[in-house]
Amino acid sequence: MTVILASSSPRRKELLQKSVTDFLIKPADIDETVAPHESPLDYVERMAKEKAAPIVSEHPDDIVIGCDTTVVLGDLIMGKPKTDDDARSMLAQLSGTIHHVLTSVYIYTKEKVYQKTETVEVDFYELTSTDIENYLSTGEHRDKAGSYGIQGQGALFVKETRGDYYSIVGFPIGYVHQVLKEIL
Repeated sequence: MTVILASSSPRRKELLQKSVTDFLIKPADIDETVAPHESPLDYVERMAKEKAAPIVSEHPDDIVIGCDTTVVLGDLIMGKPKTDDDARSMLAQLSGTIHHVLTSVYIYTKEKVYQKTETVEVDFYELTSTDIENYLSTGEHRDKAGSYGIQGQGALFVKETRGDYYSIVGFPIGYVHQVLKEIL
């Protein structure tokens, strides 16, 4: 059995390498639009499933890992920013708030599907417009839900977290490792 990561995220690749050294990367191209009246939990779980589904169809005898991460402020789902203005708006909204990061992971095998969704609380400092502009100039925000990466310069915005740090990064490696130990 081959382990296949259904994601092009360099952070997920780096974290999975802590558990297994030999795996394939096969990201799926899916529509990440939020469905009308879809809750953040339903959305993040649907995205993780849909990212894995075409890869599972192509590789039914292998282990396929699908993940998704989203940032939620109240009922507002914040995916990846489409533009710098979009990122600027997201960061301004997150400034001085407590928000949630939801990460869902599905691990498919021929015999069983393993699933876990983590919700982590993140408390942001107040951000000035200079803080936001300096961060945007790094380009780090471009492929990140909520427009920030806690593992990079975005760490400067975080006052406190409650929950699994690696779920904020986008890959709950402790859980994934325990499942892979059971399977492999």
